Amino acid sequence: MAKQKVAPVTQEEDLVLDQTLRPQRLEEYIGQEQIKEPLRIFLAASKKRRETLEHVLLHSPAGLGKTTLANVIARELAAPITTTSGPALERVGDLASILTNLEDGQILFIDEIHRLNRIIEEVLYPAMEDFRFDIVIGKGPSARTVELKLPRFTLIGATTRAGLLGSPFRGRFGVTWRLDFYTAGEITKILERSAKILGVSIEPAALEVIAERSRQTPRVANRLLKRVRDYAQVKSDGRVSPVLAEKALQMLEVDEKGLEKMDRRILETIIGQFRGGPVGLQSLAALLGEEEENIEDLHEPYLLQAGFIVRTPKGRKATPLAYEHLKLEHQGTLA
Repeated sequence: MAKQKVAPVTQEEDLVLDQTLRPQRLEEYIGQEQIKEPLRIFLAASKKRRETLEHVLLHSPAGLGKTTLANVIARELAAPITTTSGPALERVGDLASILTNLEDGQILFIDEIHRLNRIIEEVLYPAMEDFRFDIVIGKGPSARTVELKLPRFTLIGATTRAGLLGSPFRGRFGVTWRLDFYTAGEITKILERSAKILGVSIEPAALEVIAERSRQTPRVANRLLKRVRDYAQVKSDGRVSPVLAEKALQMLEVDEKGLEKMDRRILETIIGQFRGGPVGLQSLAALLGEEEENIEDLHEPYLLQAGFIVRTPKGRKATPLAYEHLKLEHQGTLA
């Protein structure tokens, strides 16, 4: 299986990146203008009424800033934040422990909220609507329900697959926002800020080279910046020029469109094995030796956004742009 190099998954180094490079306040948050202005009004109205913020659902492909935005919201409200994830909440008791320890106005952030099991989802319904938590004590005929009052809290959920949340669950969020991919200009601004924080000496043209290959994703951009910095410190005097940035990215097998090895393998398989498609996800994953979820969540969003593939009722198809990028002759697709 090809090793993932730059796709926007959380790796160990991201834990350090997050602490140093994430914006702390809304004014520092670059991009997502379609969200920032309504969010300012949303926050100001909540503070003016001295009410708890309504529950918020954030969804987007990985690496576009959902966790960062959740923490920014908490700081703007001067509210404490408790962070967990869908897979970590295996039992109702896990959720009960968190909810009963919250304070009034506190933020509960659940990442990968689509991976909550249905029982946990249903237990959250009264917690979100009425700020109460029902616990069943005992079993059989002697079982009884005890109602616990909860402090008024705000749930912020983050997901890459909003469609996997049940409709009753989605309906309990007062605000739902989708984060979009970033423009090259926005990524360049993010890289410029990150370079200053990391103390990287880099030419403006080199920032643009990295931005062009960052898959329109801040997490990928910051990771590439760190790898280019490493290359410059070992191979040169530490200053990053456009030529040096190009060489570093070639070493990382990141091409001029931001595609890495697995992205190209996906396109080559669709074109080479299936004459451009359509091909089902299961067949594609089996041929690549890759998990279906990795293809669908980590690679496809950018390939779709960049116009290299399209989804059809019969499966994935490569576009003429994919043939052109791989320098392959278009021979017609399967029926």
